[in-house]
Amino acid sequence: MITKCLFPAAGYGTRFLPATKAQPKEMLPILTKPLIQYGVEEAMQAGMKNIAFVTGRSKRAIEDHFDITYELEDKISGTSKESQLEGIRELIEKCTFSYTRQTHMRGLGDAILTGETLIGDQPFGVILADDLCVGDSQGVMAQMVRVFEKYQCSVVAVEEVPFEDVDKYGIVSGVRLDDEHLRVDRMVEKPAPEDAPSNLAVIGRYILTPDIFDILRNTPPGKNGEVQLTDALQTQAEQGKVIAFRFHGRRFDCGGIEGFVEATNFFFNLNK
Repeated sequence: MITKCLFPAAGYGTRFLPATKAQPKEMLPILTKPLIQYGVEEAMQAGMKNIAFVTGRSKRAIEDHFDITYELEDKISGTSKESQLEGIRELIEKCTFSYTRQTHMRGLGDAILTGETLIGDQPFGVILADDLCVGDSQGVMAQMVRVFEKYQCSVVAVEEVPFEDVDKYGIVSGVRLDDEHLRVDRMVEKPAPEDAPSNLAVIGRYILTPDIFDILRNTPPGKNGEVQLTDALQTQAEQGKVIAFRFHGRRFDCGGIEGFVEATNFFFNLNK
């Protein structure tokens, strides 16, 4: 059973400046709940109750959020406001939280390698809170756990994107196993449209096997001079050990304003 989920959360969130100048982008709210909480709820629903964060400077609000706030809770105790904390209280009670810092921004691959001390030698989930996912019948990470149980190798969630947008994603190609699963043979980080092997884009959901850490240690900087997780996964893919999964649900790119507004409207209408 996969019990740990890693949240890389050290980025600067420059697409949301000045809102992210002094607060983590992961704490930006969709309605009344921050992005990071949606991700942790998804992880818990998948059975991953050991939550590990890779953070950076100015990210202390994340740690404070997943902790008891005695003064606030005392102030609203017995009032109608108290029910608004039920969701976060459940996470605090049922999950454990651990933190480490990425001292230099060297890419997603480096962030995941930084989290090795929190994960150890076991398979683990990875959620990028920027990608807010809503599963059809169950959460995307829970769906991916079933895929891992079947194939026992790394799993990446994918969706089709317009070819003009492939330079924003890691792009995969491979052998189609059925309508939902592809055994990956090639992964390219943010290719130009004319160089893309397909328009199947990796989104911010992964299940990784622990050998990824040694691979990342030996992966040189790639696109933009950063250690790319895509490059490390390509090493696994060459051994037939990466499955791309077409998940059932909807994903909002909340790393950009358009996707953030779409997610806000979606949840607003959902909660009417």
